[in-house]
Amino acid sequence: MRFLTDKIKDLRIGWNERPMNEDDFYRLCRRFKINVTEMPLTTGGFYYRVMGRDFIAVDSKLTSVEKLLILFHELAHFLFHTPESGATANFHSVGRRTRKECEADAFALCALIPRKWIETRSPEELIDMGLTGEMVAKRLKILERYQV
Repeated sequence: MRFLTDKIKDLRIGWNERPMNEDDFYRLCRRFKINVTEMPLTTGGFYYRVMGRDFIAVDSKLTSVEKLLILFHELAHFLFHTPESGATANFHSVGRRTRKECEADAFALCALIPRKWIETRSPEELIDMGLTGEMVAKRLKILERYQV
């Protein structure tokens, strides 16, 4: 995780320092020339690369907080798991929990719930702000395990 946090800091995007929002996500997508599409899907979303172009698709039926979590999750696949050449695809919540999926989850959760929030607010306060109990519980585990 240390290597990833160093790589993220180099982006200078405020990750884990403040709650990131949809504007932050789309700003990063413009910066890296990632095409984003919302459409009805049977999975939360996915990232794919084909012919040197990058794409993120997200389920249009999701709530705003679920959608934002998945968008940042898929962006993490672009940032950390894109091969130098060839096609690739990563699907949210499809298949087994791999190291790559755990890294993408950690990136997304820290983007939405910065360390300061998790240290200074109760889980109930965070849930009252619109986050899900599952998101808060997972974010607490990331802080405990990786100290981020």
